[in-house]
Amino acid sequence: MRDLIIFAIIFGSIPFIFKRPALGVLVFTWISLMNPHRLTYGAAYDFPFVALIAVVTLAAVVISKQPKPFPRTPVTIMLLIFATWVTLTSFFALEPVVVWFEWNRFMKTLFMIFLSVMVLNTERDIKQYVWVVAMSLGIYGLKGGLFVLASGGSYKVYGPAGSYIEENNAMALALVATLPLIWYLRNQVKNKLINLFMTAVTIFTAIAAVGSYSRGALVGGAAMLVFLWLKSKNKLTTGVAVITMVALVALIMPSAWFDRMHTIDDYKQDDSAMGRINAWQFAINVATHNVLGGGFNVFSPRMFAIYAPDPLNYHVAHSIFFEVLGDHGVIGLAMFVTLMVCTWRTGSRIIKFCGDVPELKWASELSQMTQVCVIGFAVSGAFLSLAYFDLYYDFIAILVALEKLLLLRRDKTGKRIPYVPAVDVIDPRRRKGFAAAFRRIFL
Repeated sequence: MRDLIIFAIIFGSIPFIFKRPALGVLVFTWISLMNPHRLTYGAAYDFPFVALIAVVTLAAVVISKQPKPFPRTPVTIMLLIFATWVTLTSFFALEPVVVWFEWNRFMKTLFMIFLSVMVLNTERDIKQYVWVVAMSLGIYGLKGGLFVLASGGSYKVYGPAGSYIEENNAMALALVATLPLIWYLRNQVKNKLINLFMTAVTIFTAIAAVGSYSRGALVGGAAMLVFLWLKSKNKLTTGVAVITMVALVALIMPSAWFDRMHTIDDYKQDDSAMGRINAWQFAINVATHNVLGGGFNVFSPRMFAIYAPDPLNYHVAHSIFFEVLGDHGVIGLAMFVTLMVCTWRTGSRIIKFCGDVPELKWASELSQMTQVCVIGFAVSGAFLSLAYFDLYYDFIAILVALEKLLLLRRDKTGKRIPYVPAVDVIDPRRRKGFAAAFRRIFL
């Protein structure tokens, strides 16, 4: 039954994608983040839905007459440069047999990000994109939080099998990084029932992230909550919410969880922590001896035997920064960090542009919360190997699309077109049906 539902939803969306390419981006993002097909047990489990929707979306973009300008910003330029660099390093990879698998996956991600910033041209497009990104993982946060409560925190929270977030640490990072967007949506909705539901999603997502037993997520979550409070307009409400979530964690989690977190202080006695340090030194050695780095998937037992201080203590990178350093060298790491800085600066430009204009409050708050998402990803990612995870690049797409909508619109003569907030010209009381109710609540 699950298989039929997934097939029906995805194949049923194809005709609408040709009519509106932005819908293809939404469906692709939903599949890539939530991996709904991995929750099935039949033909849908291994069906190439991502490739199918990518091809359909590209075809829709090509034949569509809708405007699809590509924004030339520091972020998009840096993304193009980074994509070129990682392609170059792949040709000289130390593990040539496995390098192209990860290169292919990462290029597909970047390709769809470029398509996203081309077709997300309206306020409605961007808001719907945010809903898809947030709730694709928020559903797992809600489910995971309930599981933690039911089990008393005795078991770890995992993602769907065969997905990028299958492992508990990856799931934790995804939930931590997405939490600010969920909080943003909770503050945007006016319907009381939906607002209450989003409050529950926020709380249970935080509990689920903690219930993953990920120490990196704990550190990243702490940093993210601080920035969430700093960026929030209503600091009292946000502060109460943060304190409530921390108190719930202290009450729910068992002693085994606290023992696990305390190993952060005694890292020299923890085999996992020492393995990470060995992996980080391995990345430094690879980058020192190879200007281009080792290429994708250089963190392998064979390479550890050559470059690691302890050749037998093999670990994956356990850090987005050391992962990029080992894969693409010092130059690649500099590009990766520069991309992150440019992303942050994009959010700052949007916030400055919006100022205190009431009609732009939604965009300002979205930029602030997306910046907090980047902080959560950067801090949690400093201890996890997820440098090429789709979610981070979805955050980038949100800010680039926002900047294009607000600051970069030009007419045929090159003159900037002032942004005009979307105005609902139809009396909401005259609307009927589910579609109208959905639009009133979410858009």
